[in-house]
Amino acid sequence: MKTHFIAIGGSAMHNLAIALKDKGYQVTGSDDAIFEPSKSRLDKKGILPEELGWFPEKITSDIDAVILGMHAHQDNPELAKAKELGLKIYSYPEFLYEQSKNKTRVVIAGSHGKTTITSMILHVLNFHQKEVDYMVGAQLEGFDCMVKLTQDNDFMVLEGDEYLSSPIDLRSKFLLYQPNIALMSGIAWDHINVFKTFDDYIEQFRKFVASITPGGILVYNEEDAEVVKVVEAAENYFRKIPYKTPEYEIINGKVHLKTEMGDIPLSVFGAHNLLNLEGARHICQHLGIMDEDFYEAIMSFKGASKRLEKVEREDKGILYKDFAHAPSKVKAAVKAFCEQFKNEKKYGFLELHTYSSLNPVFLEQYDHAMDGLDEAIVFYSEDALKIKRMDPISPDLIKEKFKNEGLKVFTNAEELHAYWETLDKTNGVFLMMSSGNFGGLDLTK
Repeated sequence: MKTHFIAIGGSAMHNLAIALKDKGYQVTGSDDAIFEPSKSRLDKKGILPEELGWFPEKITSDIDAVILGMHAHQDNPELAKAKELGLKIYSYPEFLYEQSKNKTRVVIAGSHGKTTITSMILHVLNFHQKEVDYMVGAQLEGFDCMVKLTQDNDFMVLEGDEYLSSPIDLRSKFLLYQPNIALMSGIAWDHINVFKTFDDYIEQFRKFVASITPGGILVYNEEDAEVVKVVEAAENYFRKIPYKTPEYEIINGKVHLKTEMGDIPLSVFGAHNLLNLEGARHICQHLGIMDEDFYEAIMSFKGASKRLEKVEREDKGILYKDFAHAPSKVKAAVKAFCEQFKNEKKYGFLELHTYSSLNPVFLEQYDHAMDGLDEAIVFYSEDALKIKRMDPISPDLIKEKFKNEGLKVFTNAEELHAYWETLDKTNGVFLMMSSGNFGGLDLTK
């Protein structure tokens, strides 16, 4: 099968391209910007475009499938040529469904926790050498590629994202998967550039539940009121299985899960991760993994990449980075960090740089998000606001919305870096929350 990727360099797209190459497909692609690690990984497989840019001449009538990434625009010249030739054009999730339509599809959805839960499930399956197809949004220890597609595996585990599918398909990605088994971890308004109201956002999850195949299974977080409302309002037929935070305690700085089989020591911490773990356990049961085997495997799970991930520093200081930037994720990360390090001086840094997080209306969602920290710092770039053509935001407004008078606010990367240099990294613990890089801050030094 001959496939061509428009915008092959994306984090998701390049993994799918590699998976298809490994499956024996003929793979080509284009992009106008490709960064690491995508560049090296594509090059290693021999599918890195020879030059950057869009080349309509690459689009020929013998291509079986064109896969269109979100990075491309509607007026992309390669897309125009594919339409002109009448080629089959897929979005990323549409093609994944096409590859898995004869398998049992397991879809993990939710505003927060979906990457970690998917990662936990794959870690357990990999530990016990159970083969499944999969797609997950974070790099996992023990996995070379974050997409796997085969002819033979019976199950496919998919991280279900509610964001848009492609520039020409404005449906949420997870609406294309039609799960046989689904999980919903939580609902908290996000992506306000696309979903203008909270109800519009919730509607995507209503549609997701409605897309579960007849007689399917939904595992859901019964501690999330919005999730419960969506589940209770569903009119289609499926089995409903609730889960909640299991009992645990922290002994000598290590989390121990309380189970019928005794205390299970874990390598992760935080109540939200224990909740994620419980959801993963229920899904694994439906994949044929007994609880005893689940607990044996999950003890060695160290977390998904950038999710409360410990950074090895030259000075041996204790520092964790977290991909958190949405309000619900920030609150969960801060709560976990404060619980884990009760007796230490706790510093928390948050970078605001997404469209949603810099919107004054949305900022109200961050109220009390940094409470419990001894030093709370928020950084956003005034230049980023200009690039996004957004109105200026005052530091006083940030403090007001966070409801935190002691909050330190930086709008200039150089000033933030200067403040960072004044801190003794061996005296206290540090939580760095961002989907960016704090203006190029080196967290290892």
